[in-house]
Amino acid sequence: MKLDEWINAGLENGWCGPPVCYTHDCLPMAEFENAEFEDGGDPCIHIIRLYESSEMADLVEDNHAPSVWRKSTW
Repeated sequence: MKLDEWINAGLENGWCGPPVCYTHDCLPMAEFENAEFEDGGDPCIHIIRLYESSEMADLVEDNHAPSVWRKSTW
């Protein structure tokens, strides 16, 4: 299965939202999650980073330890 097919399967089945850019689109949250965060809460919102290349994956993993150790939990 190609990446676009995999993402579309997730969208069609309601398993995920569309890819968005955290930098430009912000983190997709429900209104209550925004309120919880603004009130000092700590809602956990899982994201999946899409890499444009294997080189970018290596660069991110070199700079972000959770991308390495969480990978082994799936």
